Amino acid sequence: MDRDSFREALLALMEQKVHWAWSAFTSGRVPAARLHLHFEQEFATYVRDFPVLVARAYVQCPIAAVRRELAANLYEEETGGLVAGRPHPELFLEYPRGLGMDLARFEAVALLPAAARYRAALDRWTLDRGWECAAAVTTIFVEGTNHERGELDPAAPRRPAPPLAQHPLVVHYGLPLEALALTRAHRTVEGDHRAAAWRILLDHVGAAARPRVLEAMAEVLAAWLGYRDEIAEVCGVATAAA
Repeated sequence: MDRDSFREALLALMEQKVHWAWSAFTSGRVPAARLHLHFEQEFATYVRDFPVLVARAYVQCPIAAVRRELAANLYEEETGGLVAGRPHPELFLEYPRGLGMDLARFEAVALLPAAARYRAALDRWTLDRGWECAAAVTTIFVEGTNHERGELDPAAPRRPAPPLAQHPLVVHYGLPLEALALTRAHRTVEGDHRAAAWRILLDHVGAAARPRVLEAMAEVLAAWLGYRDEIAEVCGVATAAA
């Protein structure tokens, strides 16, 4: 598989990172009393440990240039030392805090079955399947969106970034603007993170590893879609859509 085919296959997979229920979360159709379930599962499935997942790619990688890219990502996620000023997992908790949720619930979240399967897929592909897979599922899949083509092609649509006052949590649930610190940080660093992620995958993953990376991405995508189905159901969206 050559570089261009690999790039296109990755983009095609990322363009499938779309879930039918997401519009319910962005239009206020999820009951406020159930929204905590979404935040708890997101936090425990990957947000809390995202720096660890990136670190697994870092420690497995023999290529100094790639390690430097991963180290910058890891440092910001773990400390906020470049932009955010606080660790990104801590900033995530400002969403539920701003909505008046009980943060004690986030200290010992029990993963739902599909959430556990998604996390197991992330663990499987970041722990012992090579740095290439670990880097792909963290920096491309987890951090990326279905607008990745816009990160590489100026003519393609990029990830939307409406004014913070139009954020769905602000508009539909009354979240204070100051609770969007993580959103602000992501908008500041995401351009650099996306560019670095694609440099890592396209410039440093050799031909022999590319099929394995695509296998990892496809498995994680399938697990993520199942996880989002589950979140929709527990948040009452599946019933409403039936």
